Amino acid sequence: MEVYCTRPQCPRPQNHFSDLDDTTNLKEVHQKYCTSCGMPLILRGRYIPTQFLGKGGFGTAFLAIDRDTPKMRQCVVKQFQPSENLTAEALETARILFTREAGVLEEIGDEHKQIPDLYAFFPITVPSLESGQQDEFFYLVQEYIDGHTLEDELSLEGNFSEMGVTQILTEILPILQFIHHKGIIHRDIKPSNIMRRRDGRLFLLDFGAVKLVTNSPGTNTGSTGIYSMGFAPPEQMSGGQIFPSTDLYALAVTVIMLLTGQDASQLFDAYTNQWNWLSQVNISDRLAHVLDRMLLSTPSQRFQSATEVLEAISTPLPTIPTSSPPIQAQPVPPSPPVQAQPVPPATTKPIFATWEILAGAAFSGFEGALIAISIFSIVNNPIVTVAISVVILTGLIFAQTRRWLERFDLLIIPGITFAVIFFIPLLRGSLSIEQVVVLAAASALAAIAVMSLFRLIYKLVYSII
Repeated sequence: MEVYCTRPQCPRPQNHFSDLDDTTNLKEVHQKYCTSCGMPLILRGRYIPTQFLGKGGFGTAFLAIDRDTPKMRQCVVKQFQPSENLTAEALETARILFTREAGVLEEIGDEHKQIPDLYAFFPITVPSLESGQQDEFFYLVQEYIDGHTLEDELSLEGNFSEMGVTQILTEILPILQFIHHKGIIHRDIKPSNIMRRRDGRLFLLDFGAVKLVTNSPGTNTGSTGIYSMGFAPPEQMSGGQIFPSTDLYALAVTVIMLLTGQDASQLFDAYTNQWNWLSQVNISDRLAHVLDRMLLSTPSQRFQSATEVLEAISTPLPTIPTSSPPIQAQPVPPSPPVQAQPVPPATTKPIFATWEILAGAAFSGFEGALIAISIFSIVNNPIVTVAISVVILTGLIFAQTRRWLERFDLLIIPGITFAVIFFIPLLRGSLSIEQVVVLAAASALAAIAVMSLFRLIYKLVYSII
């Protein structure tokens, strides 16, 4: 098994231990140490990092195994690793923000299904690589979301459609409404911080830059200067007061990036202080009005809550001014944050990965052939066979679109159907079992080919228009 060393300066962090290839040893094995730097590898005697996932502003993430759980579940171990050139004051601020991320995840992770849960937060003190000194490292452990970020999807699948970004808005906005109601501003909404799990559900990640705000008079709710360039609105970049609409601005930038496939720096004209994106996409006026208002430079002119945006998506908006006030160098005058009221999560059509679409096509073709063979063997009438088969197959396809059938269902159902045909010769008529398999497999391959051709034609037409 490969075990990854989490010491930042380790020259060769990957370690292989053959005795851990047998997973039954994982629960009993004693501490392992990095063969290059001597760093303890099993964190807190429990978490075994197996893979480097990536490095953010002041944290590095690793995929790990929790050996104290019955099924040794996977989790994400994030280590506090700030940039080396930070001042002492900036380092302390980063440490506070890392600790705050753990506190926020502990508070809200269990309350919302689309925010990762916090499992643990702890420090580890180890001998330094410099003789006679000690190093202290801070870790938080959180739920692992198995999927792809929207940034990954954009790179793999290309530009999003209006339906695709509308689905993202109707899933992410209720999450923002929830955290804003808790007095939390995320401050770092961007494609790489939104993850789509393999079942299609979206998750909001990376609460390392969150800002806690209150409604108490005189409370300082200014920004600390932590943001992602291009996604932050003027009030955040200038260190001024931030609001729920600060997150809405960043979400709108995220959406227009997904629609156009271009970076924010390519879409914003600094000379005119205007976002130039609409001419590059083909979307409804309603969605265009919503995004334009979310992108206004003055916080008070944007939507004041995620709830308002959700309502605007389903209600046509009047035309808004095409120009916005110039960005001021000084902080925007404070106005009180608006508390959003809870709303139920919006129901949206699931978005499917390419492999899911092709697997569904194979299932439909294979199962459709088995059903047709069985019905024809009983009624011996091609018209009745086609009619009944189409009705049943339509129901199966609809169940897939609603995700009532997915993953193992796509294997279990045709397996049961095939077993029934195998044991009841009447259902296969004059065909041998080998002929049934060949016909069903050929039908599955034909369905995959048709679906692939349809997707290719769709992408070509979409790219042209």
